[in-house]
Amino acid sequence: MSKEFEIVREFEVDATPEEVWEAITQASGAYLWPMDPPEPRVGGAAAFGSKVTAYDPPHRLTVRSEDVGFPTQSANQLDHTIEPRDGGKRAWVRYVHSGIFTDDWDNQYDGAAKHTDFYLHTLREYLTHFAPRPVTFAQLNGPEASQAADAFAAVAPALGLTDDDGPGARVSVRGPAAFDAVVDYRDPYFIGLRTETALIRFFGRNHWGAPVGISVHDFAPDADAEANESAWQGWLNGVFSRP
Repeated sequence: MSKEFEIVREFEVDATPEEVWEAITQASGAYLWPMDPPEPRVGGAAAFGSKVTAYDPPHRLTVRSEDVGFPTQSANQLDHTIEPRDGGKRAWVRYVHSGIFTDDWDNQYDGAAKHTDFYLHTLREYLTHFAPRPVTFAQLNGPEASQAADAFAAVAPALGLTDDDGPGARVSVRGPAAFDAVVDYRDPYFIGLRTETALIRFFGRNHWGAPVGISVHDFAPDADAEANESAWQGWLNGVFSRP
């Protein structure tokens, strides 16, 4: 049965309103994934067939779609309100994701809410540590075995993380090659690692019936998206092929 939903989040970040605006409108993959940026006007086209319904830089951006194209959702709206703090040196952001889920409401809402927290955290990490550096983006999904209910529990040990390695921990990671990182996010559903040049995100989408996923937001000048994807795909496939 169709039912409306609304996910509201508010936060402050060490970035100017203009920097926040640039991050959310450039749609480069710095914290989400590459997509068509919104046309800079009310009524303009935006990603995935949506339309701009509010456009007031650097204070307000709203995009809405009435034809989402998913069998479990019939409407989708993303609304960003940005206000200056500390004389414009910092920004306060209110983010509202709303729309209509047409089926599997509880599961859809749970997944959307938890992903929202992780994506907005990644936005803050980008603004704090990497903006306005250009990004090279890669993403990939695990094999069918990574859809098992307990699949994501295998990821942290495979990375070499212990149960004590929470947010803020400096760790030596066993990825496609060994590297040092800071754990910037960790809960039963997601893991975020930050290096000097990248944000690497691990998604436990098996909790909602999809494969475990990885995204790599690489800010190194010589970053290679295909190499990142290939390396991490091999690593992720290996995690779920071990006995």
